Amino acid sequence: MKIVLHSAAALMLLCVQAFAADLPAGSYTLDKSHASLLFRVNHMGFSNYTARFTRFDAKLQLDPANPVAARLEANVDVTSLETDFPTPKVVDFNAELRGPDWLDAGKFPQMTYRSTKVEMTGTTTARIHGDLTLHGVTKPVILEATFNGGYSGMPQFDPNARVGFSAKGALKRSEFGVANGIPAPGSTMGVSDNVDVIIEAEFNGPALASAKSK
Repeated sequence: MKIVLHSAAALMLLCVQAFAADLPAGSYTLDKSHASLLFRVNHMGFSNYTARFTRFDAKLQLDPANPVAARLEANVDVTSLETDFPTPKVVDFNAELRGPDWLDAGKFPQMTYRSTKVEMTGTTTARIHGDLTLHGVTKPVILEATFNGGYSGMPQFDPNARVGFSAKGALKRSEFGVANGIPAPGSTMGVSDNVDVIIEAEFNGPALASAKSK
């Protein structure tokens, strides 16, 4: 059984490498219809409360032959924060979190991330170092990214290169001046300082040579 599992894993890895080998170098833009940006905070030790941003964009400069030279830039509309709070007519929780006691989106409507270095941590994994600007403060934040696959394009269906990634990161919101509701030391009564970030993203890249020639 172990031999079969190892063989299957090796085959999947070879398939990913084969797809990646065909990917063209160049500029890749976020496919917003296949992307999500979530964050989680611990609520009183009872749950990991999850919310999201619905408007964001990203650009990726990628050379599959030299992935450590990749560059990533992302912009997030802070006013697009969505909690899916069930009774907004009773409590507008979105407005509360966008307000001055929390993200203060009226004063700081944009969040940005700019990569500064990429380290390969495995065949299909990388550690992205970058600077996050949030709430008027810029601090380094690391993303652990996984390359899920890609192709150079599919004639008559998807004439551009496509790549997909999953990424996770974490930050201390107090370091960005958002300290409301953080529990006292030794307590969980409040909302955690630690914020987990979960990203799923597909990017569209250069067109197939056959598509360019038409």
